[in-house]
Amino acid sequence: MQIALTANTQRLLRLADSALVLAQRNGEWCGHAPVLEEDLALANGALDLLGQARALLSLAGRPDGLDEDQLAMLRLEHQFLNPVLFELPHAADGRTPGDFAFTTLRNLCAAAWFTLHWQRLSEDADPELAAIAAKALKESRYHFEHASDWTERLGDGTPESHARMQAALERLWPYVGELFAMDEWAPLEAPWREQVLPVLAAATLALPKDRPNAHFGHQGRHSEHLGHLLAEMQYLQRAYPGGRW
Repeated sequence: MQIALTANTQRLLRLADSALVLAQRNGEWCGHAPVLEEDLALANGALDLLGQARALLSLAGRPDGLDEDQLAMLRLEHQFLNPVLFELPHAADGRTPGDFAFTTLRNLCAAAWFTLHWQRLSEDADPELAAIAAKALKESRYHFEHASDWTERLGDGTPESHARMQAALERLWPYVGELFAMDEWAPLEAPWREQVLPVLAAATLALPKDRPNAHFGHQGRHSEHLGHLLAEMQYLQRAYPGGRW
């Protein structure tokens, strides 16, 4: 499926795809989280992200007469515009359910990033987009608080939990640069660091060395993992095109 990628449509899709893909990843923890309370928290957070994605996809597809289901379920891998960080499996070896330390740190980084975007968009000239952003802002602030609590709890916990968090941070950090790779995203890096770095410091985690960005999911150039994620997410719609419950 092809859609008209105006500058505004691309802006909406980059955020929508980021929320959608991360919702799919976090949903993989349902029934597998380390404690029941966190099982529910991750599922609820995934539903928040899914709601954000639906609202933005509906807005992005309106000029072409497309709804959120068509944009989510019928686009191909190279048409998704999310940063690579959000599509990575929870564990480096791809096993399910994965590495809870990595999930925690990615949610911390993602929530801070989304919060900054929603803050800007809550003052957008488009009243519908501003309303979507205002609601999403409250959700993302809670997601950040939740991830911060777990980051500090595990990072400054037992020797084993600290080691796992440090290893997860080392795996995650090379992908962070893409969150600020575009000119319109670059101004978010300083306030993002102001949010995230104090949490990492409180968790007694050593900040990895920054690297030049080498990832371009925001341009449709993804890792091998997105195709597998979409194959699962889109299977039912592709097996039964236009099916209705």
